[in-house]
Amino acid sequence: MRVLVTGGAGFIGSHLAEELLQRGHEVWALDDLSTGRVENLATFQRHPGFRFLEGNVMDGALVHGLVAQCDRVYHLAAAVGVKYVLENPLRSLLTNIRGTEVVLEACSAHRRKVMVTSSSEVYGKGVSVPFHEDDDRLMGPTHKLRWSYAAGKAVDECLAQAYFQQHRLPVVIVRCFNTCGPRQSSAYGMVIPNMVQRAIAGEPILVFGDGQQSRCFSAVFDVVRGALMLMDSADAEGEVFNVGSDEEVTVLELAQRIKRLCHSDSAIEFVPYEQVYGRSFEDMRRRVPDLRKIRRYVGYRPQVSLDRLLEVTIRDHCDQLGIPCPIEATTA
Repeated sequence: MRVLVTGGAGFIGSHLAEELLQRGHEVWALDDLSTGRVENLATFQRHPGFRFLEGNVMDGALVHGLVAQCDRVYHLAAAVGVKYVLENPLRSLLTNIRGTEVVLEACSAHRRKVMVTSSSEVYGKGVSVPFHEDDDRLMGPTHKLRWSYAAGKAVDECLAQAYFQQHRLPVVIVRCFNTCGPRQSSAYGMVIPNMVQRAIAGEPILVFGDGQQSRCFSAVFDVVRGALMLMDSADAEGEVFNVGSDEEVTVLELAQRIKRLCHSDSAIEFVPYEQVYGRSFEDMRRRVPDLRKIRRYVGYRPQVSLDRLLEVTIRDHCDQLGIPCPIEATTA
């Protein structure tokens, strides 16, 4: 097939594009490079089946023209990262909502199957852990811009469901949980890249809040594999799925693991949220996905452990810097 990946130069999008190429598909990647990077495409940019198009997902004429020439669409173009969203709340909302609307309009007009990528953020401050796809959602107040991303992603899901129910558009919705791995930038407030960068440099590893908040960090390889499994399933159309890992860890434990794996002398420092994000931020204590639904539909189970994910991320960071990897040094 010829596949369109919006946000194809982004972290997840580039891994998805690479895997699609390896499976024999032709891939067109659309990205405006606001948070995506051409460097993410380096390993496959010259592949004969790959085409990169710089453009904005809110450009209706452009998107319609691309969708008309492709067989399937993966919509990943979005504003990403807490830091970016808090600094660019209006642009983030417009990109995430209007961009999804444009993609869905085009896919409906041309009858193309589409995946809409959502986020665990839509669960908000829910306390029923692990989170199930049918759980009620609890959002914080609208003046806390922390919640604007969650609200935008929830609107995306509602739009996708409306197109499925009213126009029978074949659409699949996936909610990603803290996807991490090689190529992920530290520029937008991502936890693991920031900690790895600091540990390698011997700088203090920053833990926001008290460090007892827990997350499940999902390997991008698992997330891409789950997304492809769902798109190949007719039964998954019109459904919402959690995808990722259910291996839970506190942020403090994460910092300690990264420090150990990097053989770093860095101190671990606690920083108040307000000092980093201002008063427009709220956090939640636990975020763990219930993976029973995706397992039931397509047999998905995460394959990459957290320690393995950290190892490949540390190696990638060292490769980018051109420095010896501490993991390799101890196993040589």
